[in-house]
Amino acid sequence: MMRRFDMRLPAIVRVEDSGEVHTETQNVSARGVFFYLDRAVSAGTRLEVTLTFPPHITLTDAVRVRFTARVIRVENPLPSARIGTAAIIEDYWFLRSNGAPDFLAALQKEWKATN
Repeated sequence: MMRRFDMRLPAIVRVEDSGEVHTETQNVSARGVFFYLDRAVSAGTRLEVTLTFPPHITLTDAVRVRFTARVIRVENPLPSARIGTAAIIEDYWFLRSNGAPDFLAALQKEWKATN
């Protein structure tokens, strides 16, 4: 079982054909992410997500990661509630190359080992 980390990270989620949504993660693992959206998406929907790992996590500069993901679970909300969305990470890119080499190496090693 993949370890999940309860992390509230700023995220920009681009939903295919629906524009961008600004949110924050609830938890992150090497293979997936969970966050809330203000619009419904279906299982199988492709997403592009950009996360920012802040300095207190990387122990140096903030690091941005962009990844493509596929929605694997949607939690049905109560009326007027945000929609819980779980997505599996399919591919990713580090957007900043000069920050946190130890953090980046460890994160990249864990992500590659699980894919």
